[in-house]
Amino acid sequence: MSDTTTPARPPYAGTRYPKLAQIPAFREFIAQGWDDVTTRPDLPHGSAQAAAAHRERLSAAMPGTTLVLSSGIAPVRNDDSSYGFRADSSFVWATGCQTEEATLVMWARPGGHDAVLYMPAPFRPGDDGFFSNALHGELWVGPSAGLAEWADELQVTVEPLEALPARAADLRGALAARSAANLAAAHDLEVSADLERTLSRLRMVKDEWEIGQLRLAIDATVSGFAAVVAEIPRAIADGLGERWLQGTFDRHARTHGNGPGYSTIVGSGSHAPILHWVRCDGPIHPDQALLLDMGVEARSLYTADVTRTVPAQGSFSAAQREVHDLVEKAHRAGLAQIRPGTAYLDFHFASMQVVAQGLHDWGLLPVSVDEALSPEGQQHRRYLACGIGHHLGLDVHDCSQAHYEDYMGADLEPGVVMTVEPGLYFHAHDLTLPPELRGIGVRLEDDILVTPTGSDVLSDGLPIDAAGIEEWTRRQWATQSEVR
Repeated sequence: MSDTTTPARPPYAGTRYPKLAQIPAFREFIAQGWDDVTTRPDLPHGSAQAAAAHRERLSAAMPGTTLVLSSGIAPVRNDDSSYGFRADSSFVWATGCQTEEATLVMWARPGGHDAVLYMPAPFRPGDDGFFSNALHGELWVGPSAGLAEWADELQVTVEPLEALPARAADLRGALAARSAANLAAAHDLEVSADLERTLSRLRMVKDEWEIGQLRLAIDATVSGFAAVVAEIPRAIADGLGERWLQGTFDRHARTHGNGPGYSTIVGSGSHAPILHWVRCDGPIHPDQALLLDMGVEARSLYTADVTRTVPAQGSFSAAQREVHDLVEKAHRAGLAQIRPGTAYLDFHFASMQVVAQGLHDWGLLPVSVDEALSPEGQQHRRYLACGIGHHLGLDVHDCSQAHYEDYMGADLEPGVVMTVEPGLYFHAHDLTLPPELRGIGVRLEDDILVTPTGSDVLSDGLPIDAAGIEEWTRRQWATQSEVR
């Protein structure tokens, strides 16, 4: 027998929800009884020294003009929830700092610039923001480094963010990066394409510290590929699909770095030819090829970008092997062009020549190889519509704001880090293809450092030939079985 008695209303039911910042008793009580916690910025070793050198290069490149860069703020995901914050790449390059809502002003002076970092101070006990500010209140985000700790760590002048408006008059004529668009609008500054192009040009050639960070990211990515491939049998047997493999890599990236450097691509079968298959919501087909495009972003935010196509059952079919062999041939032709003094686009044209010839030999081109390769043709690009390489660094497609003459029209220099990533993408619904090729997508992507004498494939911990990939894949499964 149920009790139908209506419960009494709780105390103060029917009154307005209390606003804590307006309650003196609460504010007095929450301000008391907290131990002092000193927190220092947790930066990768060498960050401050590298950033100082980067600012010197930027100062020399743009003398006489005050420059403004900001870290940004996380965009809203939905309602009052935001995406995870990731600081603007050029701001990190120039500061080593990843704090939200921070701004670097390089105040112009005769002979150079004076760098001042303006950033929000954390709200600590006694500040209303301690309990009311979800971005910088320590009750929400935990003990945080203060301005003095940041100044000591970065060896740069650090002032509170609210001090910047007082120098609004001094900002006249300053150039702002895209990251500082909101501040530029508030102070009538120019958002400068020239500043963006200069930053991209300077970031193209990596110093030794940056190369070390990229090596860390790439090494972690190689081990991440092993972790993912080891899970293929489970993803098939338990019906966990592409989601499981994507999650495996993203967990690895978060454990061994800051996280994935871009949206992880796991494409099985007919999903493999889809260039940005980031939904990763399909099954793993045991008899089809599996394309994995993945990169760990280091804690310094430098990222890897590596792709391999593996056989989900341990061996490629005859058709898959034929496609992979042609992509490998194109890949090696591109790699052979990477050396200082070579025109940047030579690797592109070398790879494309191999691809076009192979497609012609298979009877897939309606024109000759020469006609296809000509600027007026490009028919082979039906099966390879994307670019096949790019600069790599803090952004997966690094330095994209540079002038054409400084990027695609330039010669390679020692210190450039770039990718080579030819592929063939035969969509399942492409009726120009014979049935045995439909639904096959193959890409090979490596990260390469241009050295003074040639190049260094930083991702060579992974094989690129079909037989080597088959053997490596089966070895991961055997290792995983032994662990279990």
